Amino acid sequence: MRVALYARVSTKDKGQDTENQLRQLRAFADTQCWSIVGEYVDRTTGKRSDREQFQKMFVAASRREFDVLLFWSLDRLSREGVVETLNHLQRLTGYGVNYRSFTEQYLDSTGIFKEAVIGILAAVAKQERIRLSERTIAGLERARATGRVGGRPRATDDLKLMRRYQKLKDAGKSVRAIAGELGISATTVQKLSTAA
Repeated sequence: MRVALYARVSTKDKGQDTENQLRQLRAFADTQCWSIVGEYVDRTTGKRSDREQFQKMFVAASRREFDVLLFWSLDRLSREGVVETLNHLQRLTGYGVNYRSFTEQYLDSTGIFKEAVIGILAAVAKQERIRLSERTIAGLERARATGRVGGRPRATDDLKLMRRYQKLKDAGKSVRAIAGELGISATTVQKLSTAA
C-alpha cells in the first residue's frame, strides 16, 4: 500500500521538531510494509486549513497518489474543531484514501471498524454543532434579557452623529457631501434624513 505521512508542529511549540513524528511514522509504515510515497510537513498552527503542505496533501489525495494518510495524532492533522476535522477525514474518504493515526489506534479507517469510526466521529460532530447552536441561542437570550439589541448599532441612535448631520443639512450640503464629511454612506445619510 502507498502511504503519505503528515507531520506538523506549531511555531509556538518551542523545541519541537517534526522529525520526531516522522521517525515514528516511517518506522510504523515499515512494520506495515507500506511504501512511503510522500511526506507533508507544516510548521504552523493547526487551527487553519490553509497550511501549504496540508493543501498539497489534499491535492495529492484527490489524485489518488497514495492509499493511506498516516499522521502522528489527530491534533497534528487539525485543531480546527470537531466538525472541521471530521470534514477533512470525510474528504479523504471521499477521495478513496484511508487514514490512520499513529497514537490513536481507534482512528484507523484501514481496518474492519472503518464504518464504526466514521459513525462515531459523525455523532460527535453532530453533538458539537448542537452545542454550538445552544450556546449561540443562550448568548442571544442573555443579551436580550439585559436589554441589548443585536446587530450593528443604528446610525439613527447616535445623537452626536444626528447633530452633525443636522448642522451639515442646515448648511445646505448635499447628501454626498454630508456622507463624505461624516464618513458614512449616502444610504445612511438618507436614513438619517428620514429619522430627523
